[in-house]
Amino acid sequence: MTSSASSLRAVVFDWAGTIIDFGSCAPMGAFVKLFSQFDIAITIEDARGPMGVAKWDHIKALGSLPHVAAQWAERHGKPFSDADVDRLYEIFTPMNAAIVADFADFIPGAVEVVDTLRARGLRIGSTTGYNRPIMDIVTPIAAAGGYVPDNLVCAGDLAAGRPSPLMMYRTFADLGVWPPSTVVKVDDTGVGIEEGVNAGTWTVGLAVSGNAVGLPLADWQALDPGRQQELRAAATARLKASGAHYVVDSVADLLPVLDAIEARLGQGLSP
Repeated sequence: MTSSASSLRAVVFDWAGTIIDFGSCAPMGAFVKLFSQFDIAITIEDARGPMGVAKWDHIKALGSLPHVAAQWAERHGKPFSDADVDRLYEIFTPMNAAIVADFADFIPGAVEVVDTLRARGLRIGSTTGYNRPIMDIVTPIAAAGGYVPDNLVCAGDLAAGRPSPLMMYRTFADLGVWPPSTVVKVDDTGVGIEEGVNAGTWTVGLAVSGNAVGLPLADWQALDPGRQQELRAAATARLKASGAHYVVDSVADLLPVLDAIEARLGQGLSP
């Protein structure tokens, strides 16, 4: 099989905040509850900071926040350690798994966009910061709703997760696509955008549907247009700072961006 660098061959999607779970809400309460079990107070804003990385790394990052580390040392008489991360991670996975099904609704337009891409002959890849036990719950729900990507690479599958490009490299191999310039990574987190940048793909950030705004769909729709624009602008700036080539509100807005990327490829341009 040969590969043409003049047209797109695949789109690789994140999961929560990108395809499902508008606002990327499923893990948030679980992180707060997890630390509260150890008498440590963290905020939803704290919990959202490292979103997109593997959950073990996410817990370590939260425990390393100065105000969290100080609480831990005071409550437990020693600094927060990797052994503590291991202990919290073992508790977190079933805790997150228990609620993830409640946040598995598709983001409006997601399935329709994916169906359109398949009709155009594109492969559909997926990477996620969730681990396998959590995705074992999510994937059947998504499949029942009509979303079955051509591959799945989870946090913990490889030696390193985001922002390294390894999950994208595995996706290239699974899908049989190359060069990276023929692939688009779509993600709602900065670290997920960096994953695509580091792999050499085009990147599209989702400002409104995911972690950067962090609101459920109904809460977002209830905001006045001025406040929506403030949040959209701040989220867009953050995603652009991580290297996003394009930023749109949600996956529903993706098709015109892919047309623009296709045109740039046709001009011999690459990411």
